[in-house]
Amino acid sequence: MSNILSYLSFVMVAIIFVLFLSMLIGWRWIMKRLVKKIGKIILTDSYQENIMELMPGLRHMGVQNMLENSLRAETGDVLHRPLGSSKKWPHLDPITFIPAQTTPFPIDGEEDVDVKVTIGPKAKKPMKIKIPLMITGMAYGIALSEQTRLSLAEAAKNVGTAINSGEGGVIPEELDKAGKYILQFSKTEWSKEEDLIKRADMIEIKLGQGALAGMGGKISPENLTGRAREVMGLKENEDGVIFEQFFENQTLNDIKKLVNELRSITGGVPIGVKMGAGGKIEDDIDHLIELGVDFITIDGGQAATHGAPPILSDDMGIPTLHAVVRAVNHLEKRKMKGQISLIVSGGLLVPGHFLKVLALGADAVYVGSAILFAVSHSQALNALPFEPPTQVVWNQGKFKDQFKIEDGVKAAEKFFTASIEEMKMALRAMGKRSLKELSKKDLVSYDELTAKMIGIPFSFEPWEDKKRNH
Repeated sequence: MSNILSYLSFVMVAIIFVLFLSMLIGWRWIMKRLVKKIGKIILTDSYQENIMELMPGLRHMGVQNMLENSLRAETGDVLHRPLGSSKKWPHLDPITFIPAQTTPFPIDGEEDVDVKVTIGPKAKKPMKIKIPLMITGMAYGIALSEQTRLSLAEAAKNVGTAINSGEGGVIPEELDKAGKYILQFSKTEWSKEEDLIKRADMIEIKLGQGALAGMGGKISPENLTGRAREVMGLKENEDGVIFEQFFENQTLNDIKKLVNELRSITGGVPIGVKMGAGGKIEDDIDHLIELGVDFITIDGGQAATHGAPPILSDDMGIPTLHAVVRAVNHLEKRKMKGQISLIVSGGLLVPGHFLKVLALGADAVYVGSAILFAVSHSQALNALPFEPPTQVVWNQGKFKDQFKIEDGVKAAEKFFTASIEEMKMALRAMGKRSLKELSKKDLVSYDELTAKMIGIPFSFEPWEDKKRNH
C-alpha cells in the first residue's frame, strides 16, 4: 500500500513539475493570447458595452463625484465627508517671502527669534502663548478619541501653546494635562458648567465654521459611544444634538448678553467668536465688533471637520486667503487691528502657510488636519492598508484602543517644534528677530492677480516700479 502511495505521490509531483515547466516555457505564448483576446474586446466593442467607457466617463465626472453619488444611492442619507473640501481654492502657494541679501542681512542662526503672541490684548486677562500656533477645536467623542485628545493637550502644554476643546465633552484629565485651555462655547447642552467656564483661559463662542457653515446636527447613540456619552451627560439612547442657534428667535443682542455674561463669570479672559468666512465678512466683523469681542476666529472655505455634507464644504464660504486679507483690511479700516485679535484657520498645513497668514495680518493660527496626522504619525500604520489612517484617532475608530498616548505626545510636540524652527529660520532669512517685525511688506507673488488682490508686488516687475506702484 505504501508503495502505491509513494508512486502516486511521485506521479503528482511529476505532473505539477511538467505543468510548471510548460508555463515557464510557454508564458510568452499565454500572455500574447491573453493580450490579443482582451485587446480585441477593447478595440471592437461599441462604447456602450466597452469597459473603456469609464475613461472618458471618469474624466467627465471625476472619481470622487462618482464615488460620492454611489454612496448617496446606497444610503439615501446626507453624506458626511471627513477632512474637508477637495476642490482647488485660491491659496497661499503663489506668495513668497523676500529674503534679506544685501540690505538688510540675514540674522545669525544662533540668535533667538521672538514668536510669542498675546490673544485679546484689551481683555482683563489676556492669553499669552509662546508660539503663534494653537490646536483647533476637534471634539472629544463627536470626533476624536480620549487618547488622542489627551496626547494633544499634553503636547500643547509642552510647547507653550493652547488647545481648543471643540464642541464635544471636556474630559477632566484633559483640563489637568493642558496648559492654556480654550473652551469652545457651542450650540449644545453640554460643557456649560460654571466651574468649567471658570477654568478656561479663553472662550470661543462658535457661531459657525468653514466646513459646516452655521449648521448643527444629530449624532446617534451608535455613532457616539463610550465614556464620551457620560462626559456629555447623554442618556442611554439619547442623540447628541448640536443646534443651529443658541437661543429661540436668536438676535445679536442675545449673543452680546452671552459675551458679557461669560466675561463676568471668567473674570475677564478673552471672549471671542468663531465663524465660517463668507462673502459678507465685513458685515459679520462689524456685528462682532458691536458684540464687544476680544478676538475673532475666521475659518476659511478649505477648513475640515470630522464629517460634513459636501455641499457645505465645497459650495459655501470663501477661500482662507481672501478671508484673511479682507478681515485684516476691515479691522484696519475700523481701527480695531491690534485691539481685537484675529485667529485664522482653514487649509493651513505647513510652516510656510502658517507664516504667510501671519505676514498677511493674522495674530495666530489654528492647526487642525496637520496636527491630526502628526499626532497619529507612525501609529497610523495600525490601520493601513485596509482602513484609513484616521481610524486610529476617531472616537469610533477601529484602532483607537491601540493608540499610545505617550507616542502621540512626542509626535505632536516634535511637529510643533520643527514647524516653529522652520518659521524662525524664515524670519532670520528675512533679517527679522521678532514675529512682530513681519508684515505683508515682506511678501511678493509670482501670480499677477494674487499680487493685485492682496496689495503686494508682482515678482516680474522691477523693484523700482513696485515701490512707485505700492
